[in-house]
Amino acid sequence: SKDSDHAVVVAVASRAVFEPGAGGGDGVYAEGVAFPLLQALQKVNERLLEENSAESLLFDIVLITTDSQQQQQSSQLISSTKHYGLEVSRFCFSTEEDFSESLLKNNVQLFLSTDRNEVSQTSQKGVLSALLDEYTASCPSEQLRVLLCGDAVIRPDTNPTPASRQAAQSFSARLGKMRQRFGMSDSPLSITLMTSCGGRDSCGGALQTLRSLGISADEAYCLAGAPQGPILSVLRPHFLLSDGFSGLED
Repeated sequence: SKDSDHAVVVAVASRAVFEPGAGGGDGVYAEGVAFPLLQALQKVNERLLEENSAESLLFDIVLITTDSQQQQQSSQLISSTKHYGLEVSRFCFSTEEDFSESLLKNNVQLFLSTDRNEVSQTSQKGVLSALLDEYTASCPSEQLRVLLCGDAVIRPDTNPTPASRQAAQSFSARLGKMRQRFGMSDSPLSITLMTSCGGRDSCGGALQTLRSLGISADEAYCLAGAPQGPILSVLRPHFLLSDGFSGLED
């Protein structure tokens, strides 16, 4: 459908992008943990436009803030994004109460924040959300790395599919479509599948389900109950889409 070629709207909490209150001199905020993530999203856009200057399947980045201090200093927020060359298409200033509504109004397909409460609140409202943490700060900025938790995105057993899983599947399918625009090597977008329970069969089943959604994973890991920590430290994904979409579980 034509709709799937429209921009993929990603909202990032401004507190994750810039350290609240911390100045980097010149009235500019200091870099926050989500910095490499925004640069990586931008890199994907740049490369997509290099491949096809009329490309419409691009990331559309919204910076959203409920931080009253940052809202009062909105000009500083805007000049900070310009200072660092971040391409943000909209700034959204919201109250805590209208937060989820603002995301829905802006047609946000993925919301990223360092605040666990925000993430759980928005995912309950059906907005696909993922938690960023201090590891995000050390992620590469040249390639966007997305980790799909197979147990979550694809479990086919429930009918009707819960809203959170529908959101995950539709977002993942859009990512898969973006990934197809690039070759095997030198892609600015990498999609990895990880299944935490079950053996090789469940991993194989998950890969097949992803393919049916149009997603070819670059790598797949079957943990079979082993802890996620060691693999996460090697893969360094910018974010992880998992069942409750609560971010990186222990």
